[in-house]
Amino acid sequence: MTTHIRTLGTTGPRVHALGLGCMGMSALYGEADRAESIATVHAALDAGMTLLDTGDFYAMGHNEMLVGEALRTAPAGLRDKALTSVKFGALRDPAGGWNAYDGRPQAVKNFAAYSLQRLGVDHIDVYRIARVDPDVPIEETVGAIAELVEQGYVRHIGLSEASVDNIRRAAATAPISDLQIEYAIITRDIEREILPATRELGIGITAYGVLSRGLISGHFTSDRQLGAGDFRAFSPRFQGDNLRHNLDLVEALRKIADEKGVTVAQIAIAWVLSRGDDIVPLVGARTRERLGESLGALDVTLDEADLAAIEEAVPAGAAAGTRYPAAQMSHLGTEH
Repeated sequence: MTTHIRTLGTTGPRVHALGLGCMGMSALYGEADRAESIATVHAALDAGMTLLDTGDFYAMGHNEMLVGEALRTAPAGLRDKALTSVKFGALRDPAGGWNAYDGRPQAVKNFAAYSLQRLGVDHIDVYRIARVDPDVPIEETVGAIAELVEQGYVRHIGLSEASVDNIRRAAATAPISDLQIEYAIITRDIEREILPATRELGIGITAYGVLSRGLISGHFTSDRQLGAGDFRAFSPRFQGDNLRHNLDLVEALRKIADEKGVTVAQIAIAWVLSRGDDIVPLVGARTRERLGESLGALDVTLDEADLAAIEEAVPAGAAAGTRYPAAQMSHLGTEH
């Protein structure tokens, strides 16, 4: 298996060309099998993937504990190569509701203390607030993470879903490793302003949602029944006419994939990989089977003709529906 290495910005850690997003192993996409989830993390590490992405609010700590167990039970040689990327700051309630974001310096250090314990590690490799707290200057939040870096509890500072203004202000405060943000064939807003800014500043991109929550994986069907706890049951892109339109885009991608003898998911991941060496796609595989399919994208080469065909089939802005429900859109500091 190919094991490409990429750099997260000029100041960041070197990682495998793909990272593993672990959120779906605990929350938002229906039931997941814990044993299979841990086996999938182990398989990812064994394949050479090093970046494991989680958040302290994913199922209220469940995901961090799962990743911690996976690290604890992995062979020592693999465990030592793993890099943890952790998001913090989202405030939840006992019913699983979402409230606000807390970027106060004292809260940053409190969140970090709990994450270190749940993960069972002595440092976090990349630490970032999930969304910029509108009531706390980004300089204060980033400054608190910088203090954790000085103390050895964090290695690198990241951002998530930040605006260009906040990216620039953060970078003026301390070295920023990468920006985690949604980026996919059907989600290309960052190309207008954010990607040029991060490249100017030498900040890498960790791209989540590269399969648009399974929508462009090639496996989602219009008759699929989603549980009440599945984010997609409320996502505008998965509703009614929006879903039918978006699945038509997937079928257009499938024709291109079939001609190359690969899967739709592999085309979608390979497209993100083709966007630049400063972009690391996160794949949200919850099983070893899906992980294997995702890793196959590393062997897919898209030439100019392929990229032109993809652009014609799914031009920028082609998707129907916003990427989050209206109530959540207001929490995004970036373009929607």
